[in-house]
Amino acid sequence: MSRLKYIIFCLIFGLGIQFGNAQNITVDESYTPQDLVEDILINSPCANVFNVSVSGGNFATGEKSFGYFDATGTTFPFENGIILSTGKINNAPGPNSYLSDDGGGMGWNGDPDLNDALGLSNTFNATVLEFDFIPLDDNISFDYIFSSEQYLSSPSSNQCNFTDGFAFLLKRNGDTSYQNLAVVPNTTIPVKVNTVRGSGTICPPANQAYFDAFNGTNHPTNFNGQTKVLTAQSIVIPGETYHIKLVIADEGNYRYDSAIFLGGGSFNFGIDLGVDRLIATGNPLCPGETLSVDATQTGAIGYKWFKNNNEISGATNANYNVTSAGDYKVEIDFGSSCKPEGTIRIEYAESLVINQDLFTECDADANQDGKTVFNLDNIKNLLFTNLPSNYVISFFEIPTSTTALPTNYTNTTPYSETIYARIMNVQGCYSDYPVNLRVNTFDAILVDETIGLCEDSILTLDAGSGFSTYEWNTIPPQFTQQITVNSGGIYEVTVTNALNCPKTKTFTIEASGIATIEDIIINDFQENNSAIIQVAASSLGDYEFSLDGINYQDSNVFSNLNAGEYTVYIQDKKGCGIVFETFYILDYPKYFTPNGDGYNDTWFIKNLDKRNLENSVITVFDRYGKLLKQISGVSEGWNGTFNGNLLPANDYWFEIRLTNGKSVKGHFTLKR
Repeated sequence: MSRLKYIIFCLIFGLGIQFGNAQNITVDESYTPQDLVEDILINSPCANVFNVSVSGGNFATGEKSFGYFDATGTTFPFENGIILSTGKINNAPGPNSYLSDDGGGMGWNGDPDLNDALGLSNTFNATVLEFDFIPLDDNISFDYIFSSEQYLSSPSSNQCNFTDGFAFLLKRNGDTSYQNLAVVPNTTIPVKVNTVRGSGTICPPANQAYFDAFNGTNHPTNFNGQTKVLTAQSIVIPGETYHIKLVIADEGNYRYDSAIFLGGGSFNFGIDLGVDRLIATGNPLCPGETLSVDATQTGAIGYKWFKNNNEISGATNANYNVTSAGDYKVEIDFGSSCKPEGTIRIEYAESLVINQDLFTECDADANQDGKTVFNLDNIKNLLFTNLPSNYVISFFEIPTSTTALPTNYTNTTPYSETIYARIMNVQGCYSDYPVNLRVNTFDAILVDETIGLCEDSILTLDAGSGFSTYEWNTIPPQFTQQITVNSGGIYEVTVTNALNCPKTKTFTIEASGIATIEDIIINDFQENNSAIIQVAASSLGDYEFSLDGINYQDSNVFSNLNAGEYTVYIQDKKGCGIVFETFYILDYPKYFTPNGDGYNDTWFIKNLDKRNLENSVITVFDRYGKLLKQISGVSEGWNGTFNGNLLPANDYWFEIRLTNGKSVKGHFTLKR
């Protein structure tokens, strides 16, 4: 026992002094084998049982690996019954606080019949209960639970295939081979840890519909997990002698005990009235159908029929005709205390009432071709007024089709198509139901618009005429063809046509306004004079720029400008207005011709005063650096003389000291 499990066990044991053992099963080793079979497992005056024997572990303490268990007041599914274990049954009661791991080193062997049934050769610690019986009817059954310490909630990968084995072996007197009844329902797979296991561990789940749970500490038994209640059953011949052998054993070694719990009184010699007719199994009776149930038994002297545990007046024949749903039971009188019973449950399929069989959708895509997606789950819920929740409906393109349509189905025939609804889990009661699909279209074309809205203006948005309804996404919504707006944003209007099909048009309103010129940044006295027009950040519009008021550009930069006066025009693209402003590009003349013709006779810098640079100082030098002339920004310029003498044609140098702190140097040519 691990230290942790030992500590938990001590704590639980101590708490048990206060709370008692009511939450856990108890076991009793005092029952004889005959008592266990006749009084516990069968507990019926109809039992004809003999040659009962049991074998198990020969513990030095005298404890047994078989006996009676009582689960009254616990959550265990059986109230009482028989337990067969690969260890001491005294270790079986909960809580699940330590590992039951008995039977090592004591020469406790396995069982050859179990080995043959499961294809094993290495079983140990076998506990066997066997007896002969004579059935009254052609069917026997009993209920059981398989529990094991090998149901580990946190196994390592090499433990996934560890599994103890058990079998319920049945053969008729004179037959040479056994039939194993302990199999996964509707299969031939033996029930073991690795054939019935739940998910949630690294070991793969298997047939998990039949697995109950991995157990924590608080459980009525001291096992790590168990199956759900399973039923072992077989067809037999009434009046023949049969031998049954119930055996469980460890596989591979004695480690990790397992147990079989047989439900008290569950060994049933009852009469088989046939399979239950249930909606869940797809075989209910159809509306108005009757079923003749036959309980005829050789040697019977009387019959009583019951519906929902109430005796049916006058129903004393071997046959009974069922005409309504219910739980039916027959009690058969053999003239003694033995009165075996048979049961059958009858359900009727509902008579379905069609609520709606025409379903209309609007074509949802742009091409309006009369095809769209229908949600068949929604149609299923609207098709009938009284569809039971457990009815399964699928839809098919034609009645002979076996391929169900997808939940989201696009009709293949434009505008109108018929598909068929089929009840899948109730066979034989219903024909396919035609379901009519209709697709309406919205043929009018709606074009989204982007419109500018100037500051302090109001704009009317018009969704267009000829529609049945209008709904704008304003707050609150407006339901008119036209609305007025005074702010930018996204405005959507959903219109519906006469077929009640909607379509949405979007107006994107872009707030705009006349520009505010913040600055004109001039870069002149260069080979490439330029100007950058800066618009104030508070301006709302989308602007374009021009130097002639005719030809506009998106860029706010103008390059390759000659010296002179310019007017920049800024136009709002949304039509909110134009602003303009004059600016000047300064540059020096590259030459002058002082020949007295009145044209280009002096060298000077134009428009300095227009830039508030009239106080700038301009100095002219000859090529040797001799000062020839110094003039102001508003003078008439230099006429090409020095001390009244004409200077020769040549290159001359200058420096302009602008009052904004900038200095410009260069040279120019005097031409004669």
